[in-house]
Amino acid sequence: FSNGRYRFSNAGRYQVDDDDSDEIVTYQIVGSDESDIKKGLLSITSPLARALIGKTANTSVEVVTPNGGKGYDIKKIEYI
Repeated sequence: FSNGRYRFSNAGRYQVDDDDSDEIVTYQIVGSDESDIKKGLLSITSPLARALIGKTANTSVEVVTPNGGKGYDIKKIEYI
């Protein structure tokens, strides 16, 4: 898909472990107009999506948020 700035041929579904809450959550990266965080649909333009893209399972990412840094461990990636 494409949103004008980013172009992807494979949409990804990422299972991540939130370092702060120790909760495992699954996010699917989608276009900005499809995003709905409550449904696990993460906008391609979000800081977390940008951090996840190009990474592999069993790695960690750090995301800068207005409230400071937030860490995630990537558990699993599926391309759909």
